Amino acid sequence: MSTHPPSDLSLEFLGAAGTVTGSKFLLKYKDSSIMVDCGLFQGLKSLRLMNWEGLAEIAKNTEAVVLTHAHLDHSGYLPRFISEGFKGPVFCTEPTRDLCQILLPDSGYIHEEEARYAGKKGFSKHNPPLPLYTEAQAQDALKRFKIVNFRETFKVGPFEMELIPAGHILGAASLYVRVNGRSLLFSGDIGRPNDPLMKPPELPRKAHTIVMESTYGDRLHSEQKPVDMMTEVLEYVVTGKGTLLIPSFAVGRAQSILHCLHQTFMLRPDLRLPIFVNSPMATNVTQLYLKHHQFHKLSPQDCESIFAHVTYVNSVEESQELNKNKGPKIIVSASGMLTGGRILHHIKAFGDNPRNAILLPGFQAEGTRGAALKNGARELKIHGDYHPVLARVFVCDNLSAHADQSELLDWLKQITNGVDHLFLVHGEAGAADTLRAKISHYLGLNATIPRSGGPYPIGSASEVLASP
Repeated sequence: MSTHPPSDLSLEFLGAAGTVTGSKFLLKYKDSSIMVDCGLFQGLKSLRLMNWEGLAEIAKNTEAVVLTHAHLDHSGYLPRFISEGFKGPVFCTEPTRDLCQILLPDSGYIHEEEARYAGKKGFSKHNPPLPLYTEAQAQDALKRFKIVNFRETFKVGPFEMELIPAGHILGAASLYVRVNGRSLLFSGDIGRPNDPLMKPPELPRKAHTIVMESTYGDRLHSEQKPVDMMTEVLEYVVTGKGTLLIPSFAVGRAQSILHCLHQTFMLRPDLRLPIFVNSPMATNVTQLYLKHHQFHKLSPQDCESIFAHVTYVNSVEESQELNKNKGPKIIVSASGMLTGGRILHHIKAFGDNPRNAILLPGFQAEGTRGAALKNGARELKIHGDYHPVLARVFVCDNLSAHADQSELLDWLKQITNGVDHLFLVHGEAGAADTLRAKISHYLGLNATIPRSGGPYPIGSASEVLASP
């Protein structure tokens, strides 16, 4: 291990510490500070309530935010952070900016809609229910964005930084930081080396301090090919002349699902069903895959072929009509963990029929309806009432955009020389601790699973590694 004299450098973990959501990492050097990611807490109510705790003092003193990518658990707190007093720029890649232009206003709109719906139905404890932030606040937040290219050096005060491709989704990056003679690496979400859609993560530079995600730290993705899983699901639905519901994030996951369906239909045309993507956001995101084709594996021609045979549902009226259509079909709709969105209305309409099926195509965080279904729940509480779920539930993690345990270890072992601080974040407690043990056994590194808050001094190795 390398040793360095103590410095005025520290890290605070304001989210994604012992949980897989709410990524916010505050890096301080003397009187300067930057925030790496600014994400929403999602999932368990106890986590979601943390979005309301406020970071006003931190917001006022933070000079810049750097986003590793656009997913809301990494970017979705920005409008609130700005309303609390943050006045600096937000640095990210161009695809991340473009995705946030879709995601953040939609998130603000959903917060407003949920507040209105709660007020109308009277199932909120607050009167009147208030949104965390509004669509207008999200639009204002976008004015702060500053685009930086991959591998381009940019500076904020004493911090010199680069964004390095991380796979995962369009524009996703790891962040490399140099300050006061030390180097830090924030992994962001690490993509898979053999993802069907995204290019593999680029090997980042070695660093003294690494902050690494651990979402799938306790498991390996199935070796079953996604097309084989999709074939099994479609055979069930086609045989029963039912409807297949696929809850999906609009960014990355929806496009991977459409790619997988296209491949399956090419091999098994007898399983072809009409596909409806019921998410205006997913429709817009799909267009960005055409615009930014240089950042993923598909050519513009591939994109046109995959996305052409899809019906995009935009209006609320079209969505309601879709629920009246009881014929065989596939509905891809947000949100991916059943935390909100139009998919909940489809669960209410189709979930009580055993001829139908629900495919959960990725990670389901603790406390979400998706996790409940994965664990065998046969009813879900939606909009204040419980609804039966008799549809068959399939689980497929092969469409996940996250590296699994083996792939995380492979990523880390290439950059272990000189590491004196390793923090495992963005993983539930069991996943992070399992990965910690594997890293110790196979790579000989001591990893810290940080508590929420801090600060954790980044000086000599003993300062952090002795922390509980």
